[in-house]
Amino acid sequence: MSAVFEPPTLKERLSVELTKLSKRLHRQVGQAIVDFNMIEEGDKVMVCVSGGKDSYALLDILIGLRARAPIDFEIVAVNLDQKQPGFPDHVLPKYLKQAGVPFHIENQDTYSIVKRVIPEGKTMCSLCSRLRRGILYRVAGELGATKIALGHHRDDMLQTLFMNMFFGAKLKGMPAKLVSDDGKNIVIRPLAYVNELDLERWAAHRAFPIIPCTLCGSQDNLQRVQTKQMLRDWDRRFPGRIDNMFNAMGNVVPSHLMDRNLYPFATLKATGVADSAGDHAFDDEGCDTPSPATAIPIRAQP
Repeated sequence: MSAVFEPPTLKERLSVELTKLSKRLHRQVGQAIVDFNMIEEGDKVMVCVSGGKDSYALLDILIGLRARAPIDFEIVAVNLDQKQPGFPDHVLPKYLKQAGVPFHIENQDTYSIVKRVIPEGKTMCSLCSRLRRGILYRVAGELGATKIALGHHRDDMLQTLFMNMFFGAKLKGMPAKLVSDDGKNIVIRPLAYVNELDLERWAAHRAFPIIPCTLCGSQDNLQRVQTKQMLRDWDRRFPGRIDNMFNAMGNVVPSHLMDRNLYPFATLKATGVADSAGDHAFDDEGCDTPSPATAIPIRAQP
């Protein structure tokens, strides 16, 4: 007598999907760390935890990776309490104690400074981020941290690229790893390959105690919000476009841009020798048409 096939229950299907999500997130973060040599033996990584889904996920995933990493490194979580009205200052300490990770809460009233300096209705992000960045750099030195980990993800990086093009006239994104302006700190973004929608699903699954931001998080008219909506719309209507744009940030051809400081256009001469970066890679409309064999693979795909 043959067994009767029973389709998986909803609970079983959800369990499978969450297992896949967990593996994908840990693999993508691990790959970004390897690709950019973000964390090395003996590092003390200061993970900046704001109370939002991204920084919670970053800390959660790094804790999981550290348990099976082939190198030894420390993690210390840091939260900057900016003294926003109604901020639940008990939430993060309680969560971090339960997570079993060393942490430091830095109390600085940047909220009052921002509200005093920025006129009502104007964007507060620039000043807020500068104040926050300076404080976190100082704290990293005091704690002896060798790396500062931020929770920016793939979508943040693309939004920054478009924001700089639209409003700054620069082809400039958000790098996965950088040296701070003062030359004293290495900043890393281990979520560089991670899709924001996956972070939303992970945050819901892990039930992170999310703390809303009453500064930038309450400004619906931000250009960044509009840029995010534009990218989300493209992703919905044109599957794969976001992946290709992100991949392009790591596949730059200086000879086919217009930065005279980056490429020696002024001294360019015909050599009589075929150039693999010449104009043959463009079709009649001036668009790249790579064949499947030469297309660049997207690392962060599941």
